[in-house]
Amino acid sequence: MSSPAVDLNQHRGVLRPPPASRLPPLRAVRLLDQLRERIRYLHYSRSTEDIYVYWCRAFIRFHGLRHPREMGGAEVVAFLTWLADERQVASATHKQALSALLFLYAKVLGVSLPWVQQIERPRVRRRLPVVLSREEVSAVLGGMAGEFGLLARLLYGTGMRINEALQLRIKDVDFAHQALIVRAGKGGKDRVLMLPQSLAQPLRAQIASSRHVWADDVAAGTAGVELPHALERKYPQAGASWPWFWLFPQDHQSTDPRSGVVRRHHLYDQTFQRAFKRADVATTMIYTHVLKLGGGAVRSPLDALEKLGPP
Repeated sequence: MSSPAVDLNQHRGVLRPPPASRLPPLRAVRLLDQLRERIRYLHYSRSTEDIYVYWCRAFIRFHGLRHPREMGGAEVVAFLTWLADERQVASATHKQALSALLFLYAKVLGVSLPWVQQIERPRVRRRLPVVLSREEVSAVLGGMAGEFGLLARLLYGTGMRINEALQLRIKDVDFAHQALIVRAGKGGKDRVLMLPQSLAQPLRAQIASSRHVWADDVAAGTAGVELPHALERKYPQAGASWPWFWLFPQDHQSTDPRSGVVRRHHLYDQTFQRAFKRADVATTMIYTHVLKLGGGAVRSPLDALEKLGPP
């Protein structure tokens, strides 16, 4: 199914190094390890790393384990065509695979891409968002209990993304100002969200539960959570401190796939999504306005919903 290899060196003579050539030399030997190394150097998220590695591995396997240096635009187009025609992936998935391959060639292999402009981008079709009625929202939230129920209400009441909520730490909850601090959200930006009044007490209970988990880790000598970027080297003891502990910790410790360190992670998004399925909701997208902090009379959508009472 693969197309003939494209000799990139024949395009306008000799290839000129792209701006990415100013990046430091790669130390890893294997290609996918080099890809991971470059992604981490550029501070891409772990989810982006997993996605890019997945698509680059799929691209290599599709062309019979040929090295990407031996391939070019024709092979990229053949792979993307297979995804669209045979796998019938969505346009967003198609663009995701293309972005991964462009990163591989430009940032890892240091190969200029004269054929990029010739690759047709998938058309994005706008869809109307699915908006649940008050009764449907009440049914979904009512079908979830415990920390999963609290997390669902938090997402609905603040408009946070799942990963943003899962990565909340104790220090990010500000009861005095009725605020939640989202660190390094989309685009790497911090922002302040309104804390729904109806969730203040459940959040205090969740913090008390998390403190028991943290105290058990301290007593066992296994305390410690992941810190962003180089903070772990700058503040070696911060990872074991209470303010940096997860608001929604996992019920067991696990091995960090990057460092190999065994420590406490936050809840996995897949765990929360399975709880949603158990609430008889396969896929739900609830769009809410993210309100800036301020104005005591302003209520979150969750506060407004609960004020109306049960359906």
